[in-house]
Amino acid sequence: MRGRRKPPAAPLPQRGGIDAVRVRLPEDPGRTWTTVGEHLVDRFGGAIGADRVGEMVDADRFVGADGVAVRGSEPYAAGRYLWFHRDFAAEEPVPFPVGVVYRDERIVVADKPHFLATMPRGRHITETAVARLRRELELPALQPAHRLDRLTAGLVLFVVRPEDRGAYQTLFRDRLVSKEYEAVAPYDPSVALPRTVRSRIVKERGVLAAREEPGEANSESRVELVEHRGGVGRYRLLPATGRTHQLRVHMNALRVPIVHDPLYPVVEAEGAPDDFSRPLQLLARVLEFTDPVGGEPRRFESGLRLSAWPDQ
Repeated sequence: MRGRRKPPAAPLPQRGGIDAVRVRLPEDPGRTWTTVGEHLVDRFGGAIGADRVGEMVDADRFVGADGVAVRGSEPYAAGRYLWFHRDFAAEEPVPFPVGVVYRDERIVVADKPHFLATMPRGRHITETAVARLRRELELPALQPAHRLDRLTAGLVLFVVRPEDRGAYQTLFRDRLVSKEYEAVAPYDPSVALPRTVRSRIVKERGVLAAREEPGEANSESRVELVEHRGGVGRYRLLPATGRTHQLRVHMNALRVPIVHDPLYPVVEAEGAPDDFSRPLQLLARVLEFTDPVGGEPRRFESGLRLSAWPDQ
């Protein structure tokens, strides 16, 4: 079967560090749509309303590969590409900077703050690490090689050139990256450490918290106590796998849930505004790997610290 041709480059520049949405008009053997406008209403009207789709068309928000605005009355042509920018809802700014630990022509290693999503998802679009870095570093092609949870702070690897992204993503897929996390959690002398925790973690779509259930383990974490002071401990966490919320689930299972965790052991009210004074005390401290493009060893350490750890 002949493969589909590569789509043309987007004729619209990014807006706020976010790419324009690309739409390919599908095949229409039943001749459902006579015009482009009819298809756009059917495609997006359920989400934003037919009137709003019409307003966007009239405002020249949809363009073709040549950058020229598309009229709703134009004949429908299957396979045609269109682009447009979504309407972004207002987002609460995350009042912390994205630090840059390292930068060269291939990669950017950033220190992502707590509360900032790595990439656009759900209601977090422009207030994401990738959108901010694209704007601040003037690197529109920048893409993350992996994802760090929104509430977790620390190191995230970004790739500068699109042609290199697959090589760096493969490192994470094949578990060729050594990761070290730091957490602040209650100190319980009855919990014997160090230990390796293995369990089966299940995360259902639409359910905030993951859970452990009987069955073959699909997650593994090494938990070490570095020191304790004032009733809390500073822990080194070494994940061998990367299940959603894995470290948070495993610390909770040890009866030492991470400080300020809004999900474990108790799920807080969904939709509650972020309390920036109570960040989850979990930090991606170290990333170490062999560079898949240059072959050199790489090791990066976060410059952030966890606020709940008592000062000397």
